[in-house]
Amino acid sequence: MGTIIASRLGKAYKQYGSRWARLADWVLPGRPRHRLKWVLDDISFEIRPGEAVALIGVNGAGKSTLLKLITGTAQPTTGGVWMEGRVAALLELGMGFHPDFTGRQNAVMAGQLLGLSVPEIEALMPAILAFADIGDYIDQPVRVYSSGMQVRLAFSVATCVRPDILIVDEALAVGDVFFQQKCFDRIGSYIAQGTTLLFVSHSAGTVLNLCDRCIFLRGGRIAFDGAPADALDLYQADLLGRLDQSPDQLRVQAAPADAPAPLHAAPASLSALAGKTGSITTPAADCVGVRLLDRHGQERSTLLADEAATLQVDYLLHEDVADPHVGFKIRNRYGAVLFETNSYCMRQAPGPARAGAVLSASFALNLSLFPDEYTLTVGLGAGGHGEGSFEKVLNYLHEVHSFTVSPNPASIVWSGLVNLHPQLQFHSS
Repeated sequence: MGTIIASRLGKAYKQYGSRWARLADWVLPGRPRHRLKWVLDDISFEIRPGEAVALIGVNGAGKSTLLKLITGTAQPTTGGVWMEGRVAALLELGMGFHPDFTGRQNAVMAGQLLGLSVPEIEALMPAILAFADIGDYIDQPVRVYSSGMQVRLAFSVATCVRPDILIVDEALAVGDVFFQQKCFDRIGSYIAQGTTLLFVSHSAGTVLNLCDRCIFLRGGRIAFDGAPADALDLYQADLLGRLDQSPDQLRVQAAPADAPAPLHAAPASLSALAGKTGSITTPAADCVGVRLLDRHGQERSTLLADEAATLQVDYLLHEDVADPHVGFKIRNRYGAVLFETNSYCMRQAPGPARAGAVLSASFALNLSLFPDEYTLTVGLGAGGHGEGSFEKVLNYLHEVHSFTVSPNPASIVWSGLVNLHPQLQFHSS
């Protein structure tokens, strides 16, 4: 139970040049007066019982359409979907709720759509109300509900009984943080009990924490199906590639990588480093060095927690760059980003740089990280603006360097991700 199989799935919509062409297509036989716009094309995959699978892609990639085809709210143009087990789906905010009926009435109707009888729904109603936690609004018309209240009730009803298959679109994003935590706790417990999850999200942290597989849609096709960390890197590269850069100037490292990337290279050698899946390179610049130095200035791959360190990143420029900026991110072994910044976000700019120069950036750090293994992603952009966006991405290398943080015997004993260096004082009276 809990299986989803999609075979050669495709969805196309008819597009007409004018409303008269639409009318003629309906009433006059002969040649078609429309063209097909394919939203999804040749989608095939199998999700086995108990798998937690994320579905990601930029807006317009076809995620919501694919979920509608899977759940049967839209019909495919080609191919088909086969599912086994009880399905609970939360595709759109309050989908199926009637605005003039009360929350309680809508809960009964939604429960019946899930295959529950009225006596079963009445028996589950106390648990539904307790989880939704919307108080007296349960007996008010849904039209007076906020978006957060609607998603509270919709999720509570959809998951009042553990389904074999749970399909969730991005509706949970409108809930407050406390309700989101309740939802993810329930989803996690259902997965542990064997529920199959298909989950759409733009949140990298949620995908990494919740899912063990990720399908990346690009242009209505499956561009990648595998490890969430690799899929998210490709997704980020797709976002960065939508800047004002021609495709022939932008090269994205596909998955899987052909060879492991070197840990670092001395800038004197001027040899270009290679990144992992989702990395971006252009003819404008090469990353030729990524080094971590301890507090004595010595290059190290293992550093002490809670001590000063320096990250040095070197780029060989092949073109003039008017406004270059260098950045980095640190990720843990699970791919979660622990810290990310760049020179633009730090409100510093090196100024124009000429072709042939080696641009070096040194970031002084305090490695207040829990003892573990970490990876570095580094990037070079041009033309910083807004909240940290760039007009062009010149080089962006994932997992180009790895390092280990070892325990510091002089530090306090703590657990978590980052040491906040608490200062303690006691007072008594």
